[in-house]
Amino acid sequence: MALEFELAGSQIDGARDYQEDAFLITHLTDANGKPSALVVIADGMGGHAAGNVASNMAVQAFNKHVSANYPSENPSEILEQAVNKANYSIKETVAETPALSGMGCTMVAAILEDGKMWWASVGDSHCYLVRDREITKKNADHSYGGFLDRMEADGTPVEPEPGLSRNMLMSAITGEDINEIDVPANPFELQAADRIILCSDGLDTLSAGKIIQYSEWSEATKECADALMTAVEEANMPRQDNTTAVVVNVKDTVEAAPVATEAVTEDVGESTAEMSVADVSTEEVETEPEPEPEPEQQVGQPAFSEEETLPREEGPKSKTGLMIGIAAAVILIIGGVAFTMMGKKPAQQSEPLVSEIEMEAEAESDDEQVSEELAVEDVEEPVVATEQESVTEEPAATVAEPAPEKVVAAVSKTIQDSLKSGGKGPLMVVIPAGKYAMGSTSSKNSDERPRHDVSVSSFAASQYEITFTQYDLFAKAKGKKIPDSLYLDRETHPVIFISWDDAYYYTKWLSEETGQKYRLATESEWEYMASTGKKTTFWWGYDEEPNRAHCFGCGTNLDPRKPTKIGSFEANAFGLYDTSGNVAEWVHDCWHDNYKGAPEYADVWEGGDCSYRVVRGGAYSTPPQSIRNAKRDKFKSDKAYDHIGVRVVREIR
Repeated sequence: MALEFELAGSQIDGARDYQEDAFLITHLTDANGKPSALVVIADGMGGHAAGNVASNMAVQAFNKHVSANYPSENPSEILEQAVNKANYSIKETVAETPALSGMGCTMVAAILEDGKMWWASVGDSHCYLVRDREITKKNADHSYGGFLDRMEADGTPVEPEPGLSRNMLMSAITGEDINEIDVPANPFELQAADRIILCSDGLDTLSAGKIIQYSEWSEATKECADALMTAVEEANMPRQDNTTAVVVNVKDTVEAAPVATEAVTEDVGESTAEMSVADVSTEEVETEPEPEPEPEQQVGQPAFSEEETLPREEGPKSKTGLMIGIAAAVILIIGGVAFTMMGKKPAQQSEPLVSEIEMEAEAESDDEQVSEELAVEDVEEPVVATEQESVTEEPAATVAEPAPEKVVAAVSKTIQDSLKSGGKGPLMVVIPAGKYAMGSTSSKNSDERPRHDVSVSSFAASQYEITFTQYDLFAKAKGKKIPDSLYLDRETHPVIFISWDDAYYYTKWLSEETGQKYRLATESEWEYMASTGKKTTFWWGYDEEPNRAHCFGCGTNLDPRKPTKIGSFEANAFGLYDTSGNVAEWVHDCWHDNYKGAPEYADVWEGGDCSYRVVRGGAYSTPPQSIRNAKRDKFKSDKAYDHIGVRVVREIR
């Protein structure tokens, strides 16, 4: 029997002044081309800033690894690797920023595919199955109380250590070795009418009867998720923890309308995310939309006894203890608290994986001075206006929201070709010819080495990232799918949810419409125009500076769950906007693991793994080190993502 999934999520701050939970719902496609889904929830710990950073970073790293390696013949292996990816990203961040030492998170995640569910969990978050008006916890409980219960169930009961709370965590994602990961090798078989609830431990406020009550009362997943949050708030528990829940309905396959995928990975209060995986395209989409307004809740009378409760501890939970060791007493000192614990042997851990979310500043050689400028060839190529193009020479325009302090960009020569079908093409900036050193010398970024000199001929590049409205002209003309804007203004926001293939054919359409040769930038052209030929880490200098770009941790007041308007920050010296952050940008080249054998001219680098294409520039959802000029990344060319857009180039004749 074929099954489909409907998903929605919601979260509240509870009695906290801040949100440390993060969650993400991602549309995937399995090996048979059928829609599937990934759900990830992380519950941060370590205080306001640190807990928020840990949970968001863990969710992003986890999602990125699964998205890049799915579908897989062994989803449980991918999930375990993703847990270690999340753990390693936190380790790297703490090493870079010692003030964040002690931050971490618990996590529960599930892949839903063709009537099956694989999960991975670390800590005390929950994966509940509601079936036939009964609720069952499917994943392991890595609290001290859960450990005692498991030991008793195994026939080897252990006397509780005096003074230790049953709520004490025995496994968590902190950057250190993970004591235990619950990743069953075989999937759980789902049935029609099953309901899955993945949630943080804040939902412990509700009894099993309450959870079943609201599950029975609410038919739609969004309605159920919101009702659970309302019930937690109405319980008015002192020191109520942040609470997040993602509800999944399992249904018989029926004809359904296309659906928008949504994700929330930041402080979103009572926002919700919903996705139906019934009739969607085969493109993988990672989404982070603006929350919809919360519907009115109609809380019914309890239909079940509140005496039917899940094992839980009343009152606030301590997340400072992590169990380490095997069937013996060990002393743990975390946050200044020393205690003795007994436990089982930790599960075998995989080797640490190299983090793809970098928090490492690039170490530059002595000859790379901030004052070093681009040596531009002393040749100016004329730009001749035709009937299809207009040439202006004026300061680049800006669109400001918000309006950070701007530096006036240098005067740039611009081109804007006419379209045969009417209207104008993208505003293009002429990039001068030059020579620069591509890549970095950092030992931590092997894919950016060896640094090598590249000669670049003059070309033109779109001054802004291509917007939804600009891309829509192509999509409508060619009968392509119109990408979902997720409530963003289509005229002023960069297009997302387009694959590399989509971006490539958009440039072909522009060429047809203008009679000029448009294309995607080569990787070496992209780094040249983004860095303006300098060796500095960022186009503005060597150091991270606040309010320079839209990224997670870039010191702006912008929403880290979605792109902002194009041109919201100052242009670089070439007059280009948003080469750092906002959305990452597809380039032409296939992926190569490093620069060995790279061309000395800014041509397309042939060969490599063309199932993956290079992506440059970082995005709103990535950390500051991802927006370095030399930072490289790879994504599947036939899939679309919520943080990747496009900038086009045009050859100069």
